[in-house]
Amino acid sequence: MEVRTFGVIGAGQMGNGIAQVAAMSGLVVVMNDIQEEFVQRGFNTIKKNLARSVDKGKMSQEEMDAVLGRIRTSVNLTDMVVADFVVEAATENEQIKFKIFQDLDNICPPHAVLATNTSSIPIGRIAGKTKRPEKVIGMHFMNPVPVMKLVEIIRGIATSDETFQLTWQLSEKMGKTPVLAQDYPGFIANRILMPMINEAVYCLYHGVGTREDIDTVMKLGMNHPMGPLALADLIGLDTCLAIMETLYQGFCDSKYRPCPLLRKYVEAGWLGRKTGRGFYEYS
Repeated sequence: MEVRTFGVIGAGQMGNGIAQVAAMSGLVVVMNDIQEEFVQRGFNTIKKNLARSVDKGKMSQEEMDAVLGRIRTSVNLTDMVVADFVVEAATENEQIKFKIFQDLDNICPPHAVLATNTSSIPIGRIAGKTKRPEKVIGMHFMNPVPVMKLVEIIRGIATSDETFQLTWQLSEKMGKTPVLAQDYPGFIANRILMPMINEAVYCLYHGVGTREDIDTVMKLGMNHPMGPLALADLIGLDTCLAIMETLYQGFCDSKYRPCPLLRKYVEAGWLGRKTGRGFYEYS
C-alpha cells in the first residue's frame, strides 16, 4: 500500500513535529486538534521552524512554501476519512486514546493504518478497542521530532507484517532511524529514561543535591546534553508521571513507583516549560 495522505491527531509539541517531518517527506498531511486555536498554534510552530531553516540556508523559501502547502488543518475528526495512515499524538491518557481509536476505526477507510505515538501504553491494549487490530501499531517519535532521528516501532500482538513493514518504510522516508521494540510498558526508551528521571527527582526529594547540582552531574559526569530535571520540564511533568504510573501498574514493581515530589508538582500544576514552572522557572 502506498501512503499519500498522512493524518496527525494532536497539534501540540509532538503532533506538529510529526506533521512537519511528514510534510517535508512529500506527504499530504491533515493535522487535527479539538480547537482551532490549537491547530493554528501548531501550524505557526511549523512555520517558525521552517523559517529558521530558510534563514540558515538549509532550505529555500519555495521549498518552505511547498511544505506548508501540503499541510491542512482540521478540528473535525471525520476529516481523517481521506487518510491512508494516521498517527495519534494526543495526551498520554488511556481513556482519551481509546476514544480516539474507536472513532478513527469508524471514520478511516478499511486500508488505513492507525498508529499511536504513545510513550508507554501497551499497543495491544489500544488495538483491542478497534476492529482492525492487525492495522494498529506504535510509532513513537522522540522530542523534538524534527531534530531527533529515532522512531520506536512497536508491534502489538495482532499487528500484521504488512503494517510493520509499511510503518518501518514510512519512518525511513521521513529521514528517521526506526528501531523495533516489543510491546511492554514503556517500550525501550522510556523504560530506561523515565526511571532515571524519577530517580533524579528522588535525589531532589531526599536533599541529595540541588536541582542544578543533579543536572550538572549528569551533564558533565555522564555527558548528557541536558540534565534529567531540565529534561523532565521539557517533556512535561504530567507526561513523566503518566509514564511512571503505566510502568508501575504494568510491572507491579516498586522500582517504578513515582516519586511523591513529582506527583506533588503535577497536582500543583507545575508541569514544566509549558506552564512556566516545573523544577525550574521559565519566563
